[in-house]
Amino acid sequence: MGNRTFLSYFILWFKGLLMGTANKIPGVSGGMVALVTGFYEELIYSFQKFNSKAWKLLWNRRWSQFLQYINFKFLFAVNFGSVSAFFTISLLLDYIMRPVSQNGLGYQISVWSFFFGMIIGSAYYVWDKITRFSRNVFLGIIIGVSIGLYISFLDPMLPNENLWFILLCGIISVSGMTLPGFSGSFILIILGNYNLLLVESVNNLFYTILAIFNNDWQNLGTVTPEEYTTRVHLLKIMAVFAIGSLVGLVSFSKIMGYLLKNYHNIVLGWLMGFIIASLGAAWPWKSQDLNEQQQLLGYTRYMPEVGLEFYYQIGVIILGILSIVIFNFYEKKASKF
Repeated sequence: MGNRTFLSYFILWFKGLLMGTANKIPGVSGGMVALVTGFYEELIYSFQKFNSKAWKLLWNRRWSQFLQYINFKFLFAVNFGSVSAFFTISLLLDYIMRPVSQNGLGYQISVWSFFFGMIIGSAYYVWDKITRFSRNVFLGIIIGVSIGLYISFLDPMLPNENLWFILLCGIISVSGMTLPGFSGSFILIILGNYNLLLVESVNNLFYTILAIFNNDWQNLGTVTPEEYTTRVHLLKIMAVFAIGSLVGLVSFSKIMGYLLKNYHNIVLGWLMGFIIASLGAAWPWKSQDLNEQQQLLGYTRYMPEVGLEFYYQIGVIILGILSIVIFNFYEKKASKF
């Protein structure tokens, strides 16, 4: 970990921004971005530090030792970048990924194509990181693909605002950060709460923060009592979801940290399987005449007609693949110095 410069932390923030953006897109894993940008294992091991020793340091008010022990500067830079994405890039993605009839733009398929290519490139990246192939590694790939495909064809549940269920959503969905190829936002679609938690609640939090900056504490930027009640209710949901996410991060990181330390190549095989399976969810060509959940789940995937538009999207997919391959090349080159 060592001492980092301001520039290093800025780069970590930017990587966190990319991870947060990926977490917002169903079928794309934020953990995959963490893996290919080189901070996945440090992220896992840092969250592992939230243990009895950390709480003892906190209880004894040894603040500086506590912050150093949990690798606070690293976690803050990455997670601040991830949170920043929800109020910047992800808002833009919400707009350009709407069906063409809603905003006149045709970028939805292109965005999916680029991420589809990134997923292919990430599978190559993980393959290249496996240092020793064995029967168990290939078995891990098969298991990862099987589990990922099984999840991708589950029917979505109905929305549920029960706070205990929201807590569970937070614990489960955060797997997208700790398991590359396992999309947390896609899991939220399966659980029926994608729109509630990653659209309505996030937008509500954003506008609430704006209201506070405008010193509108009493009404939180609302006009009617009904709007105020809804805003407070969504803030409560977001708080419970955040608590669940924190619990999930710490729990999953402990499991993944142990597995990476003791079964590194086999775990990479599993992760590669998850990444390959996520290609089905990220398939760019989806019918646009269905409701949002069905469209995101990709139940009506289709093969496009071969033509200029098709070749353009293939080019975008190749661009996505190259973005990962080029990064991997320069990462290897940098590691030699």
